Amino acid sequence: MVFLKFADPVLKDYIKSHSLPQIYEALLIGLFVQCPDDSLKYLEEKIKELQSKMKNYQLLLSNARGLDLSWDMFIADELRQRMTKMIGSYLSYLFDLESGEVLAPQLYEKAYFFHSNVLLRRCFCGWKLYIEKLRKYQMKMLEYLSKADHFYTKKKLKVAFNTWMKWVQFQKMQQSLAVKHLQHVSDQLLCKIILQLWSALAKETRKTREYFDRLERGELDDESDTQLTTPKNLKDIVSTLPWSVELKIFSYLGVKELVRSAQVCQAWKVIAQTSSLWSKINFSPVRKQIEDNDIANLLRSYRPFVIQLSFRGCSNIGWATFKSVSDCRNLQDLNLTECAHVTDEFVSMVVEMCTSLLYLNLAYTTISDGTLRSLSKFGLNLQYLSLAYSKKFTNKGLHYLATGKGCHKLVYLDISGCTQISVRGFRSLGIGCSDIEHLVINDMATLTNSCISVMVGYYYNLTTISLLASPHISDAAIKALVQGKRITKVKIEGNQHISDASLKMISRNCPNLNHLYVSDCPRITDNSLKSLATLKHIIVLNISDCISITDGGIRNFMDGPSASRLRELNLSNCIFITDLSLLKIAQRCHSLTHLRLRYCERLTDSGIEWLGNLPVLNTIDLTGTNIQEQSLGGLSNNTRIIEFTVAECSGVTDIGLQKFCHKMYDLEYLDISHCLQVSDFSTKTLAFCCRRLISLNIAGCPKITDLSIQYLAGVCHYIYFLDISGCVNLTDSIFNFLTKGCKKLRVLKMLYCTNISQEAVKAITNVQHLEYNDENPPLWFGYDNEGNELVANMEDE
Repeated sequence: MVFLKFADPVLKDYIKSHSLPQIYEALLIGLFVQCPDDSLKYLEEKIKELQSKMKNYQLLLSNARGLDLSWDMFIADELRQRMTKMIGSYLSYLFDLESGEVLAPQLYEKAYFFHSNVLLRRCFCGWKLYIEKLRKYQMKMLEYLSKADHFYTKKKLKVAFNTWMKWVQFQKMQQSLAVKHLQHVSDQLLCKIILQLWSALAKETRKTREYFDRLERGELDDESDTQLTTPKNLKDIVSTLPWSVELKIFSYLGVKELVRSAQVCQAWKVIAQTSSLWSKINFSPVRKQIEDNDIANLLRSYRPFVIQLSFRGCSNIGWATFKSVSDCRNLQDLNLTECAHVTDEFVSMVVEMCTSLLYLNLAYTTISDGTLRSLSKFGLNLQYLSLAYSKKFTNKGLHYLATGKGCHKLVYLDISGCTQISVRGFRSLGIGCSDIEHLVINDMATLTNSCISVMVGYYYNLTTISLLASPHISDAAIKALVQGKRITKVKIEGNQHISDASLKMISRNCPNLNHLYVSDCPRITDNSLKSLATLKHIIVLNISDCISITDGGIRNFMDGPSASRLRELNLSNCIFITDLSLLKIAQRCHSLTHLRLRYCERLTDSGIEWLGNLPVLNTIDLTGTNIQEQSLGGLSNNTRIIEFTVAECSGVTDIGLQKFCHKMYDLEYLDISHCLQVSDFSTKTLAFCCRRLISLNIAGCPKITDLSIQYLAGVCHYIYFLDISGCVNLTDSIFNFLTKGCKKLRVLKMLYCTNISQEAVKAITNVQHLEYNDENPPLWFGYDNEGNELVANMEDE
């Protein structure tokens, strides 16, 4: 609101005529700009200065119009140059007077640009809004077009799909008719094949029964042929097979068989000389027949292709062999275990020339520090090294490994039985081989906690540790092993110091543990199994000879997550476990394949019978248990059993064994040694049903006679291992049966066979390993040299 808008016109004219707004404006602007310390004094001075220019007050009023009253008259010169009048007098506005002031050109220019910018902004915003609306409209139109196109395409696809569905239904109807016809033909062919196989099996079974009946009637003498079928005309069927099949067949042959096969015919010679068959050569089976020059000539022919060589137990190899081995530049795996004539010079020559060597086994050799020095120089790619039971190298040799360029890539190290290594040697192993993942230190009576501590402190990638027969280590060593490591497999055996604290640390620090072998550690109790119950990946658990384990510990472990994953379980000599543990195993361990319960004397038939319900169980060891006929019949429900051991079980009789063998068509390994009640009746059923037997142990069965061997030799033609020690009723006649029927027999044990003569034993030629004596059975066999039980004789007396 204007201050004097409604004032008297005379007052307005007076104020205007005396230029009061200009005077006030000049004083106020000077006051604002100069900012004096004393404002009143400043105003007083300026008014006096204005009065001094007048002669008197009246003259000032009469000539006020003629005075030069500019707005900056009271501003200093230095400030006046920087001051510019921006707008008209505000006092004139207050007094409702015309200002009469003219704005500066700069302000007009700024006002023009401001106005033009505003107009430009408005135009741009209007244009932008128009473009946005236009784009939205276009997008909407494109969306409508896309929907229309999609609808049209979908309609066409629907028409095509309906047509195709009709065609498919027609084709399915045609195919179903064709399948019915083909199924009918297939069923007829399958029935024909089944009938043919059934007929062949029935004929073979009838021949087998006739053979056994003739044996029982005595119509077959010792010279009769034990083969039930006569061989047909021999033909070279191998040469007609595809090349890949021929190579697969010949890959199962050893060095001796390949050399002999090359002499059969030209076709077999071509196959036997194929380079892929000679990439892996094992001279161990022929170590007693082959000579040094023969090995050298053979390696000289196939040296570019040889990748793996095994001279295990070859004591007749020398310089010629190792010179040929050094020429095999692609060699990756070399096994020199138990080679008596291996020297540092030979090994150095091979290691220096074979730069691709990854695996080297020097167990049971006489190598010394010179070999380790060569490995430290030239074994740049070596990853697996075994020095087990090589006792001639010292800490100095291990120092070479720590300071040299080689062996820094080792991931597997075996120093079992090397008792000459001290703490300094173990420290060298830790420094030089820090990438070790698998460490084996078995049979080390001198191994202490300090040895483990100074070595494993450098092993950050350790996953497997084996400390079998190391009695002096304690929980401190286990703590050093598992802290900060990724341990997955632990083996400890024969230790009196390892306690529950060790297994508690293992379960806490090794969440990925899958293999635990803690045998013959009497301080291990149920608390250990309770700690292990938290682990999720255990597939192998061996706590044999831990005599403090009870049903409570087994129950705690079986309630954990690893029970359903468990594949192998060994509870041998855990004397306090009962049928409750077997019930828990049968309920939880559905993946169990191997179970050993040796000398668990508190188990009964009821508990053992439950094991027959385990779906994939194929290996059972019940040595020294109270197994009877009932449990043998229950175990027969599991027809997957391949290996079965009931040695030293007094409750095993012919009836129980017949119940078990009745369905065991896949049985390959059977041990019924020292079962005194077993006789020819059970071996007849065994031979009739279990024709795939590979290993049979009937040692300590005094009721076995020549008739049992004749049964077995007539049907079980795949037997590789046979132990008849202590069968005092066997005579020399069995060799005729074994020679004709068991042509694959390679291991034969005949200890304490009093009725077998040395002359007959000397005539055996096809057996590779033979053990024989004609001494009387020892007292612990439980019977005399005529098969009479010793306990029965004492009771009669």
